[in-house]
Amino acid sequence: MPPKDIKNQNNETKAPAAAAPAAPNKVTPGRRMRGDTARRGGRGAGHGRGPGGGRGEPRERAKPEFDSKIIDIRRVTRVTAGGRRMNFSVSVVAGDRKGRVGVGLGKGSDTAGAVEKATRDAKKNMIKVPLSPQMVIPHAVEAKYGSVLIKVFPARGSGIVAGSSARVVMELAGIKDVCAKFLSGSKNRLNNARAAIEALKHLSPIPKSQMKPKA
Repeated sequence: MPPKDIKNQNNETKAPAAAAPAAPNKVTPGRRMRGDTARRGGRGAGHGRGPGGGRGEPRERAKPEFDSKIIDIRRVTRVTAGGRRMNFSVSVVAGDRKGRVGVGLGKGSDTAGAVEKATRDAKKNMIKVPLSPQMVIPHAVEAKYGSVLIKVFPARGSGIVAGSSARVVMELAGIKDVCAKFLSGSKNRLNNARAAIEALKHLSPIPKSQMKPKA
């Protein structure tokens, strides 16, 4: 038999084998494929972090009914059989700026607990101050608490003229155009605040005829 043409044998090209069908993507349970935004909703469909939804707008915090301010913080030491124990004593003034105000005292091993107790005590001891529609006290008054003597009187057009913790009491009570003057030299902030509260207690109620705002 004649020998085969080696050149032709080398030039022969084999037909390409048929491509095997691609294996389908396996999806494990509980996992979703990338790009499956229609199922997830996507970031623009109201389920992501975008402007269309997601976490949404931050919720507005409810405004507290009463405002409070700390007027004094002291560290006190108590001697016991086991040794000395350090505690904190906190004085707080709380009010709604609409005529209700109170002073409280709280003690605790830490400042946070003492402040919470003082605020709770101030809310329990609140008083209602008789005020005109212009948030002004009806008349002048004097009061005494311990060794503190205070005089409070209306001062139209001057704002709040008061020092020490009496100013905090007037602000949180919502009183405007008032002057508070201490006639004693006490520097105890808690007693000064309680003296201001005592003075506001002695205010006479305003007649209903004067409660109507002037046109």
